[in-house]
Amino acid sequence: MSLTSWRRMEAVFSAAFSLCFLVTTGVHGDSLTVLQSPEFVSFQKGDWPVSGEKIPDLVALTMGFSVQEDLSWPGLQAGPLFQRPRANVLVVVRGVDSLALPQSVASYPLENPVPFNLDSVAETVHSLFAEDTPVVLQLAPSEERLYMLGKANAVFEDLPVTLQQIRARLSQDGSVLASLPLNSLSRNAEADLLFLSEVQVLHDITALLQRHRHLAKDHSPDLYSLELSGLEELSRLYGQDSPQYRDATAILASVLQKFGEDVYGLYGNSAVVEVVTVKTFEAPLTRKSRSILESKQISNPGSPYNLAYKYNFHYAVVFNIVLWLMIALALAVIVVGYNLWNMDPGYDSIIYRMTNQKIRMD
Repeated sequence: MSLTSWRRMEAVFSAAFSLCFLVTTGVHGDSLTVLQSPEFVSFQKGDWPVSGEKIPDLVALTMGFSVQEDLSWPGLQAGPLFQRPRANVLVVVRGVDSLALPQSVASYPLENPVPFNLDSVAETVHSLFAEDTPVVLQLAPSEERLYMLGKANAVFEDLPVTLQQIRARLSQDGSVLASLPLNSLSRNAEADLLFLSEVQVLHDITALLQRHRHLAKDHSPDLYSLELSGLEELSRLYGQDSPQYRDATAILASVLQKFGEDVYGLYGNSAVVEVVTVKTFEAPLTRKSRSILESKQISNPGSPYNLAYKYNFHYAVVFNIVLWLMIALALAVIVVGYNLWNMDPGYDSIIYRMTNQKIRMD
């Protein structure tokens, strides 16, 4: 046997051994995990992949809203028409492909992990329940990005927004530093503090919800969207095999499990809690930050950039009503005009007929 043949056989055995190693060690990709879900929102267990760009549509369907395109995904079945969850909480964790979450409803592989946001779902909630002022909270501590709408402006006004405020919160009473097993994590490193600040934000959100329990009893659904990137910074600084990264992953898994259980219980077992774990997004997400004191109005007609109005879901209905009404009126005018043009006054009009008979009698 020649040297080339030996090298080919060696390459084949090496590839087969690597494949077997990957299978036996259980390497997973990005995933979508449903931590909590009410009984009337039916998630089926299976390995059906879901695309990252379809996450907003999935959240909208779980809340009972319609979407522009049908989601042909067997993981979610249609539920009762007159029942909807009181809240939907979506947590996006960057820097890890999966977390050890033992108590979950279902987990699905995530393909095409493109950046996404829940702006369309927030607009739907605002347009349908504007009078009830629902809670809409979108938060990304690492980017100091916060968007609040409705009752969230009053409930979460004390929530620390900037990294400086969150780090100051870590030194106050009730901080998570007193209850978490930090192990290899340091209180002085910037990347470690970023991760711990995100854990503190999760703790403060549940604490504020417990203080304002009346939010879970209204008729308007609430929406929470949180993006955590502390693990991504730890992975970039220490590496995935470092004790800091392993300890942070274990801490975040336990914190998210408790966070989901607390939110689910506060909303009377009528909330959907999802966790999206993604190693890295395929493209950067550029988004304009919004102030904590932003007005309740979604669109900004007086924008200095001459931006177009945001799309309204009633546009298609109004357009069809106006279009077919105009067509019907135009056809009616054409038919009436045609009949008048071809009308014989002596036979088709009773006025001219009576006048003609009167003239004959005279």
